[in-house]
Amino acid sequence: MSEYTTPVTTAFEAQRATIEQSQKAVEQGVQFGQRMSQAMLGGLESQESVQRRGVELSQTAIHTYLDTLESSVPGVEPAVEEMRDTVDEQFEFLLENHAETFDAVETELDEGVEAYDEMASDTLESLDDQLSMLIEAHEDLEAQSVDAVEGMADQVEDLQAQVEEVSDQIQDVQEQAAEAVDA
Repeated sequence: MSEYTTPVTTAFEAQRATIEQSQKAVEQGVQFGQRMSQAMLGGLESQESVQRRGVELSQTAIHTYLDTLESSVPGVEPAVEEMRDTVDEQFEFLLENHAETFDAVETELDEGVEAYDEMASDTLESLDDQLSMLIEAHEDLEAQSVDAVEGMADQVEDLQAQVEEVSDQIQDVQEQAAEAVDA
């Protein structure tokens, strides 16, 4: 009987394997998205640090220029000091805005990543539930299909036995008829 059901069982097993592989591919895709989001957050922190350092280097360069100007031109000390104070105020304002901007962006991005992770988790959970139901229904369909194939195989075997029996009876009748003609 397994000669009839093996192809059916093999087809159902292949379908289930495809479903399970697709599920794993979706899960890996979501996990990749989550890792990319985390990498983006990490990159944002690095970018903030690099940009802050660039602003600080600009301030240092201006201070160096003002120091050079102050030491090379006599009598400009009060004007240079006033410029230095103005530059420091502007850079302080710039660095505060820089920090606030990156904090806001990081907070928004972090909230977005958190929302994405939550949504992805809910989606994967729902997908797992739905695929579990699908596989269960698929296994039921397989059992029904195997039962149907086995039933058909039984009927074919019964029919073959009946055909053989009728064939034997016909052969017996032919032999009897031949003997009756010979006699």
